[in-house]
Amino acid sequence: MTSSKNILMVIAPQDFRDEEFFEPYQHFTQERQWSVTVASTQTGLAKGMLGKSVDVTQTLESQNASQFDALVVVGGMGSPEYLWENETLRTLTQDFARQSKVISAICLSGVVLAKAGVLDGKKATVWEMPESVAEFEKAGAHYIKQDVVVDGSIVTSNGPHAATPFAHEVANQLSKVPA
Repeated sequence: MTSSKNILMVIAPQDFRDEEFFEPYQHFTQERQWSVTVASTQTGLAKGMLGKSVDVTQTLESQNASQFDALVVVGGMGSPEYLWENETLRTLTQDFARQSKVISAICLSGVVLAKAGVLDGKKATVWEMPESVAEFEKAGAHYIKQDVVVDGSIVTSNGPHAATPFAHEVANQLSKVPA
């Protein structure tokens, strides 16, 4: 039995990518039996791009990195609109980094990590579009065209097709952290 972990999953209030949330969430909560807190920029029903929804009861403002073992930022088309420029999420990401916690992002949300300054000199991947690659370059990240990239305690993935391997790699990194 693995030790219990606490994970903060961040999603956009609308247009998050369904499988990028649900596949890791189910892996963490059902297979690993870890605790997951879901937070967003607002509370209420968050709607995915493919029609699923999540009842979000926590805002980013009410979160503290010291309460969690890992940060998982979910992608989708809502990420650029709601998450890329969010100062609270940026500060929270930096707090996770200062505390040497596992930090991860999938799809377009890799840009959140770039904008928080935690990818400087790191290998990482992101959903490839001109804006996301430009943000990686500006942040000093080494963009790698792979489904999942791990550099230290940072895990990035390039899209929904890699949601399950992404979840497994986040879990793998978490399993290395002492209880």
